Amino acid sequence: MGLLVDSEKGGGLGVWGRSFRSLVRRKQVDSVHDKGHGRRLLAKELSVLHLIAIGVGSTIGAGVYILVGTVAREHTGPALTISFLIAGIAAALSAFCYAELSSRCPSAGSAYHYSYICVGEGVAWLIGWALVLEYTIGGSAVARGISPNLALLFGGSDSLPAFMARQYIPGLDVVVDPCAAILVFIVTGLLCVGIKESTLAQGIVTTVNVCAMLFVIVAGTYLGFKTGWAGYELPTGCFDRYFPFGVDGMLAGSATVFFSYIGFDSVASTAEEVKNPQRDLPLGIGLALSICCTLYMLVSIVIVGLVPYYAMDPDTPISSAFSHHGMKWAAYIITAGAVMALCATLMGSILPQPRILMAMARDGLLPSFFSDVNKRTQVPLKSTLATGIGAAALAFFMDVSQLAGMVSVGTLLAFTMVAVSVLILRYVPPDEVPFPSSLQETIDSVSLRYRQHSQDIRGQKPRLNPHTSLDSTVPLLGEEIATVEYPMLEKHEAQGNYVLNEENRRKIAGWTIASICFGAFVLAYSASILCFPRLLRFASCGVGGALLLFGLVVLTCIEQDDARHSFGHTGGFICPFVPLLPIVCILINTYLLINLGAATWARVSIWLLIGVIVYLFYGRTHSSLMDAVYVPAAHADEIYRSSGDNLA
Repeated sequence: MGLLVDSEKGGGLGVWGRSFRSLVRRKQVDSVHDKGHGRRLLAKELSVLHLIAIGVGSTIGAGVYILVGTVAREHTGPALTISFLIAGIAAALSAFCYAELSSRCPSAGSAYHYSYICVGEGVAWLIGWALVLEYTIGGSAVARGISPNLALLFGGSDSLPAFMARQYIPGLDVVVDPCAAILVFIVTGLLCVGIKESTLAQGIVTTVNVCAMLFVIVAGTYLGFKTGWAGYELPTGCFDRYFPFGVDGMLAGSATVFFSYIGFDSVASTAEEVKNPQRDLPLGIGLALSICCTLYMLVSIVIVGLVPYYAMDPDTPISSAFSHHGMKWAAYIITAGAVMALCATLMGSILPQPRILMAMARDGLLPSFFSDVNKRTQVPLKSTLATGIGAAALAFFMDVSQLAGMVSVGTLLAFTMVAVSVLILRYVPPDEVPFPSSLQETIDSVSLRYRQHSQDIRGQKPRLNPHTSLDSTVPLLGEEIATVEYPMLEKHEAQGNYVLNEENRRKIAGWTIASICFGAFVLAYSASILCFPRLLRFASCGVGGALLLFGLVVLTCIEQDDARHSFGHTGGFICPFVPLLPIVCILINTYLLINLGAATWARVSIWLLIGVIVYLFYGRTHSSLMDAVYVPAAHADEIYRSSGDNLA
């Protein structure tokens, strides 16, 4: 192994061939070799406690103060706690995948960064573009939700000062929200000061929110024991008492409350700013998700027990539950918690987007304007200001509640691609490293030395043709390796049995991962589209399920790639139960994506189409990998050493 890749020259590929090659070219993991090379890095200031504050603050929004009433009344009844548990387990599957990739590839960009390394530039661009939409609309929607809650805290809907209150403009037929825009600018200013300072502020706000939830749990438990937990004393059988809508209702409730766990991925976006990413990032993601799941379950146990599920107020379930027992003053504490939850979520929505824009600009897919890092504060200042201005404008002029479903598309796409990236990393990790074309002479020199060494010890004459990004082969579905022809099976000397040789193992693994993705789509789509004839639905579900089962069996039987042990930054978290865990994660997220609705997908498709146009006319031709020379990863260190200070 270790011979340089030999494939067709880009000149003979044609326009379509070169365009396709650009979609599948992959970048390398940022390493010690390229730190500081042509760019200023972000400040490494964050510890585990900072990451927990970011994760909990970004995840626990004001939705939980409303969600418990709606879901309990319409889907779960007293089984709401189990729905939160199932949704938390489903979210944990994605969290495991994020934990491994963030510790192996600790750079800004989150799912965009991982997709670029493992899948290819085209998919990475769409993920990054979708995340930009998610964080922009998400931040604007959260900001618009703060002003009515803030008004309630101060006595009513008309209690805010005139300059902060919502105003209707007849000529434009819009309701402007100055309070939302002001809050976005305040958060943007905090983020511009520095990551440590903004995270401290988010930690304080999150602490107030958590204290409000703890008040609900403690005071609600006291009332529950005092009044006999009226919500659980229903005149029905045991099963009907706790599952009035059946198991289907409980699962439907799990799908609804799953979105209350979205937010922990904000932790991964700060990977470049973590002091010890291999240790702290997995801990931060895991602890933040565990805290959120525990708080959700405890709150749901208490509130469902205080008031029968059918008597809950769908708009203010927690406040009305306490008022029902004579504690009307508790509404002020609960409203304060909701305001703090929204403020923390607003910070968590605006924080990741500048770092994604910066990562995309570093790779040349966006203008270099977005990649500038302030020398004093060491934050992406221009990207942060651009994000803040855009979110503030949307929050001021638009009621983005109708667009809220679009927020989930970016997150679920990211969750899906992160799970796919884990499978790729384990079975077909990138075995080539891109180098700038300015190092062509160094690469040729190393190639010459390797040729001479190979001839001396093996008497062979391998072809040694390093190729450019336009020559790069399809990353998953096989590569043309310049090596001696081997049969598909080789005899293992130590064990006396036959095993797949490396080239065929990678081909089989690549096609299997592709079949898993297709099978997950077929199964999820068939299970979701009720208008199909019943026989066709069952047949399609059978095909999708068979592809998933086939993929699971194949990946379980073949060995994982040995290169996974040295891929990226080693010594961090390792995702357990591979390939089962990522496959289940892909299936769950695909199902949720399909069930977001046609209207949501129509809006998102317009945004993604704009992204495709931007990529074709700018990103593709300005990519930092445009003229890259790819060489086997085994020779990367030697080339770095030979280049000396050229990369420093």
